[in-house]
Amino acid sequence: MDLADVVALVMFLGIIAYAVFAGADFGSGIWDLGAGNAEDGGPTRRLIDHAIGPVWEANHVWLIFVLVFLWTGFPEAFGAIMSTLYVPFSFVALGIIFRGCGFAFRKFADDLNSARLFGVAFALSSLLTPFFLGMIAGAIASGRVPIDGSGNRWTSWIGPTSWVGGLLAVLTCAFLAAVFLAADAERLGHEELTERFRRRAFVTAIICGVAAIGGVAPLLLDAETLADGLLGKGVGFMIVSGASGLASIVLLHKSRLAAARLTAVTAVAAVVGGWGVAQYPWVLVDHATIAEVAGDSATLWGLLISFGVAAVLVLPSLAYLYLLTDKSVLGTEFNKHGQDHESVVVK
Repeated sequence: MDLADVVALVMFLGIIAYAVFAGADFGSGIWDLGAGNAEDGGPTRRLIDHAIGPVWEANHVWLIFVLVFLWTGFPEAFGAIMSTLYVPFSFVALGIIFRGCGFAFRKFADDLNSARLFGVAFALSSLLTPFFLGMIAGAIASGRVPIDGSGNRWTSWIGPTSWVGGLLAVLTCAFLAAVFLAADAERLGHEELTERFRRRAFVTAIICGVAAIGGVAPLLLDAETLADGLLGKGVGFMIVSGASGLASIVLLHKSRLAAARLTAVTAVAAVVGGWGVAQYPWVLVDHATIAEVAGDSATLWGLLISFGVAAVLVLPSLAYLYLLTDKSVLGTEFNKHGQDHESVVVK
């Protein structure tokens, strides 16, 4: 493994972190979308606000980290990706913006209609953003992004592999969120919400497994390089992901929610990691390898040194933030029956 491979590995670890942490946040918004009207969906939305309030913005640090590493360490590939896939990336950027505005402003809306409008913006953006991110991944994995950036601005990201990527991204986000929200509700002593999200997590886990198996056929036809990698050097990751998914289903059935969180995270991290291993050594599948588009060695060393500093200063801070959130030290005070104390009562 040479210097460029190390930088690519560190960058991909950021992709896995974003898939897990931001995925759970996006999934919470997806469940918010189907929570119901203001009265029936109140407890669900208060739980979501309580669970993701302290971390939903912090989790974007992983996306920034990946983009900076890609832009700086592999500039030619970054240019090609942005030149070909600027349309779905624009949708992702708009989704992140509208999601943040909706989540922040709905708490302080002056009336119910405004709160609903902001809530819809938050929920729909939570659904569409991971969907387009999955489509972007599918476009790269299927070899539709040439190194000269001349890929078709539309057909490059709407192929079969992109649809599989978008669907799986949404499903895994919903699955992660349901597991985490069930565990949060259990810790907060809300039995009804615990059971509601436990059932949702159980069903979504099964759907994810069926979708993943069903997605093999399109990959074999549309992304041969990736499919060969998944069935070859990446098969171990797929086995770990499948076993963790099955373990999650069993644990959810037995209402062992804390343990189910660990297996759910493992399942998602393993499938994303398997994608990376299967795609190696390509940055742009069938067009450019890591070695071919890597930047100057001085730049790569600078990235690794910067990562080392961040690992010392930033990662412990993020870990502490997640710990405080998990222990309900931060965030709005969850009230089983009433309004969050930081929210305006909407009448």
